[in-house]
Amino acid sequence: MNDYLKFLGREAALGRLSRREFMGRAAAVGLTAPLAASLLSSSVKAAGPQRGGHLKCGLEGGASTDVLDPAKFTSQFCFMVGRNYGDTLIETHPTTGEALPSLAESWEASPDAKVWTFKIRKGVQFHNGKEMTIDDVLATLNRHSDEQSQSGALGIMKTVSSIKADGGSLVVSLEDGNADLPLLLSDYHLVIQPGGGVDEPNAGIGTGPYKVASFEPGVRATFERNTNDWRDDRGFAESVEMLVINDATARTAALSSNQVHFINRVDPKTVDLLKRAPHVKIQNTSGRGHYVFIMHCDKEPFANNDLRLALKYAMDRETLVEKILRGFGKVGNDFPINETYALFPEDIEQRGYDPDKAAFHFKKSGHDGSVLLRTSEVAFPGAVDAAVLYQESCKKAGIEIEIKREPGDGYWSNVWNAQPFCTSYWGGRPTQDQMYTTAYYSKADWNDTKFFRPDFDKLLIEARAELDQAKRKDMYREMAIMVRDEGGLILPMFNDFINATTNKVDGYVHDIGNDMSNGYAATRLWLTS
Repeated sequence: MNDYLKFLGREAALGRLSRREFMGRAAAVGLTAPLAASLLSSSVKAAGPQRGGHLKCGLEGGASTDVLDPAKFTSQFCFMVGRNYGDTLIETHPTTGEALPSLAESWEASPDAKVWTFKIRKGVQFHNGKEMTIDDVLATLNRHSDEQSQSGALGIMKTVSSIKADGGSLVVSLEDGNADLPLLLSDYHLVIQPGGGVDEPNAGIGTGPYKVASFEPGVRATFERNTNDWRDDRGFAESVEMLVINDATARTAALSSNQVHFINRVDPKTVDLLKRAPHVKIQNTSGRGHYVFIMHCDKEPFANNDLRLALKYAMDRETLVEKILRGFGKVGNDFPINETYALFPEDIEQRGYDPDKAAFHFKKSGHDGSVLLRTSEVAFPGAVDAAVLYQESCKKAGIEIEIKREPGDGYWSNVWNAQPFCTSYWGGRPTQDQMYTTAYYSKADWNDTKFFRPDFDKLLIEARAELDQAKRKDMYREMAIMVRDEGGLILPMFNDFINATTNKVDGYVHDIGNDMSNGYAATRLWLTS
């Protein structure tokens, strides 16, 4: 019973159990109200964040091509690096996804949502000792608006017509109204840098809880605590070490043997095995992430929509969710939105595995010969196995898939967004508009299916400014159908984010925003021993 009461106290202290629920359960096992209150009080004190120690993370996703320039972040490894050293203007709530203040402490919009005014926080220092000013914010956003920057946020910034300073505020004017602008500015590429990062984009200097101590692309990154951090609710470890461990078996072994405190990308096949270790805790979060097979609509043979439809109908989604995700996810429908998004179009018919339809469209396409699919384990956990299962399901439709397994190092620079058919993943975005703007807008750098449709772009812009939610939902539905039926996206499954920690750390926050507690895992965890 004592262990049970300690468990209840800890759950209440960490906010997982309300005070009322705690008192009720304590009473049910015979504890008096005064004793229950005393236990709760001591638990709160004991379970609070502890400072100090060296936090070690073993991460998949690092490569020798990685850089510290947030504009060019593509991997999971760099995603967390950026969260460690930098801040964006806006953050998002872990469970609701709503916009929260960060370097912008407040904001307001004009009635038509075309002009937004952001009050920039004062008294924040960069790691180099320079105070952050509105000029730094202005320069940062302007750099990401420049096509030469090759920024992953370029699709978002293309909607901006002007940015200017007005005293201590930033005024952002849009070509068309957009009620979602604060959420768009939470994009992890938009880290505020000194001088906007124009002169030194790879300096790794920001306003975040940790300073970059060393950076070895494809190997490791180390950090030391920023003692001048403007926040006191993060950065609990004295130092952080992030190791690139792309091999899933090696990553799991590192956690099991207490060589690291946290790992990402736990292979669903190993979850049951890891659960047996008494010192390991699975950190599983459902969200907007999705594993994909992407075709370039502008390159042969995928420029033919019948071939694209054939390859979509040849996908056995249920089998992939069962055998690759082991149930840690849901079936996808070839557009990048699920029920976690506002205005989700729930009435679109689910596409199923249909070898006959696949064979029909394949024959109609006129394609002769095999189809080359490139993949790698870094694309997503089980990506190579998923490719083999897909190869088998295609055979039943008379489609031959040739699989080329690519090395993990360089996959995100040499294969993804470069080769015409490959496996990949997306972590999702805070809004439908941002997801579509980042990956399906014709002018977006990260339009990785090369989906170029003027009518889609027009709808995207119109939906952005539409204040009637029913009309806006209809627009998103139409856009989803365009992507589903004519795009280059095969989306067989929405994945849960599966990470794991040892019992030597606490404070993990389940965040629907993205993997690894939306990239903040190292800033939120603290060592308990």
